[in-house]
Amino acid sequence: MKRSEFLRNTTLGAVGTLFVPEFLRGMELVGLQSKTNFNKLVVIQLSGGNDGLNTVVPYENDIYHSLRPKIRIPKKEVIKLNDELGLNPSLEKFNRLYDEGLVAILNSVGYPNPNRSHFRSMDIWHTGVDSNQHSKTGWLGRYMDAHCTTSHSMLELDSKLSLSLNGELRNGLAVQNSQSLYRSLRGYYFDQVIDTGEFADLHEDNQGYLYKTLVHTRQSGRYLAKTHTVKENNFEFPKSRLGRKLGQVSQFIRSGLSTQVYYVSHNGFDSHANQRNQQDRLLKDYSDSVYALVESLKKAGEFDNTLIMTFSEFGRRVKENGSSGTDHGKANNLFLIGNRLIRPGIYNAAPNLMGLDDGDVSYTIDFRNVYSDIISDWFGKDPSGIISKQFDPLDII
Repeated sequence: MKRSEFLRNTTLGAVGTLFVPEFLRGMELVGLQSKTNFNKLVVIQLSGGNDGLNTVVPYENDIYHSLRPKIRIPKKEVIKLNDELGLNPSLEKFNRLYDEGLVAILNSVGYPNPNRSHFRSMDIWHTGVDSNQHSKTGWLGRYMDAHCTTSHSMLELDSKLSLSLNGELRNGLAVQNSQSLYRSLRGYYFDQVIDTGEFADLHEDNQGYLYKTLVHTRQSGRYLAKTHTVKENNFEFPKSRLGRKLGQVSQFIRSGLSTQVYYVSHNGFDSHANQRNQQDRLLKDYSDSVYALVESLKKAGEFDNTLIMTFSEFGRRVKENGSSGTDHGKANNLFLIGNRLIRPGIYNAAPNLMGLDDGDVSYTIDFRNVYSDIISDWFGKDPSGIISKQFDPLDII
């Protein structure tokens, strides 16, 4: 069977698995098979460019109110965190986590020479390279190359894989449902290839690449289908798309999967018009869904070993536009949620609205510093070779 015919007649390319040169060596599980108390990371991506100033609100800042006469959040509506900053009123359940000491808010997170393009800025966040560089591998993909041996070490709850989880040697696995993934790998063409393929003398530059990928992919699908034994939620999640995704993350974690990273996207934050209604609705969904995930993992005794990071590819411009919205900006806030934070609360000063960068919030924390700390302080690995620059620890995790 020719490679093109194989691809055309199978669903392998549609489940985010063909990208991986090698998946599993048998069923080895990165040394995590016998325990579930290893550290896990849940990444939540707010896609579209969430407006950080209407998320963590500088409610006492006159510049904020004067530049946003229509979309500002009035002081009386803000959930006050201190004498200067407060939360969007839609983040009520997120505020409960904050009050418990489970949230660290990092202000003005970004990178040098920022880019306002959705695609380019997201690529920069995914790869962790300088804005004038390009990479085919993501920061989590490079971590996989260095420290993981299976594709299911990192799962994205989606139909396709983000660049973050692309490595040179191996990639993460995009999956929406473990059972449907396994079923999709059990059709006629897959069986035909396995039954007729002779693997002994095949090399990566011919059909052997596809045969071996198929076998290893099926093993990965089988592992997820068999190990995903918890099928119900132990806490009520929102019925939204994000709620369902995070409910699935909770089920995977409580099933004892050897997965170290779960990646989830929450879409719709490109608020050029009528921002208040759109953003407030999305933030409420985020707040309720994350709260449910935390409470679910607490009940299962899995929260102490789980860190949740939330980011967006950029913030919005400080001045509102003529459509009661905001346009693409630069630096933004970033959230870390966990029970082992060294410095919960508001980590650094509010954005300096008197020292804007061409109408945008300037960055004071390089996002790669956060990545570096996650690798070194959360996963206990050396970030060199994964993150290209060296940073002083932020001492948050």
